[in-house]
Amino acid sequence: MNLRPRGREDDVDVNMAPFIDVVFLLLIFFMVTTTFLREGNIELTLPEASPEPTQAESPALELTVDASGNYALNGQALANRQPQTIRRALEQALAETGAPQELIIRADANTPHQAVVTAMDAAGQAGIQKLGIATIPHEQEP
Repeated sequence: MNLRPRGREDDVDVNMAPFIDVVFLLLIFFMVTTTFLREGNIELTLPEASPEPTQAESPALELTVDASGNYALNGQALANRQPQTIRRALEQALAETGAPQELIIRADANTPHQAVVTAMDAAGQAGIQKLGIATIPHEQEP
């Protein structure tokens, strides 16, 4: 049996203040309990640059990587893209000069990142300790 009049309905009102308080407290809880990991902490000694170029003690080896990932050492194309081939070519070039040299990697802007990393890894395995990456200033870009 329903004793309420049919024409009258109660206004339903939702109080948002408790909901906002709960959300705010959850936000604070997660902010306080979150741990911030600092992965990849590597100590770096960054190089300093000057506007005028310096003369190297000995001519640097130049490893060129094109957009398709092919390598050339001092203008001569290497037989394949294998890291062992790059390492052997670098070791042979170092043996010919007899002095520790710097390697400059000249990579196309569209070269896959893996090709450059492979070249850097092969240089490290060959015993090269000075490594540079050739760039051009923004004013000289075509």
